[in-house]
Amino acid sequence: MNSEFTIAVHSLVYLAYVPERSASSEAIAENVCTNPARVRKVMGYLKRGGYVATREGSGGGYRLTAEPAEVTLKDIYRHIASGSLMPNWGSGDPDCDCLVGSSMQEVMNDIFCGAEKRLEDYFGGLTIASVLGRIRHTDG
Repeated sequence: MNSEFTIAVHSLVYLAYVPERSASSEAIAENVCTNPARVRKVMGYLKRGGYVATREGSGGGYRLTAEPAEVTLKDIYRHIASGSLMPNWGSGDPDCDCLVGSSMQEVMNDIFCGAEKRLEDYFGGLTIASVLGRIRHTDG
């Protein structure tokens, strides 16, 4: 899993929480505990996905354009981090003479694809609004 997914979810939940559902990259970065450049990169992905819009000039920043109860973590995962469970390296070699060595890459690919499907199914049941609700529930 990449950190951009976490930044994206945190940013969207924050925007759903703040008045007017709008904040600067600096305010979001402070809340996420990262630098504004990372936030701007992730917000660019979210803008292309139609989840946020930008406002230029004084008082500018990012505005949540999607309904928090309709945006699932599955939507965000697919847009930002799809395939990130799959390792960049696979063991074995399909041309190996050993049954284990020649089969391991394919078997592990199937395992990771299954895991990602289950993760997406789980994320499909969580919305930005429900994550915010969990935060509010722990608040008091």
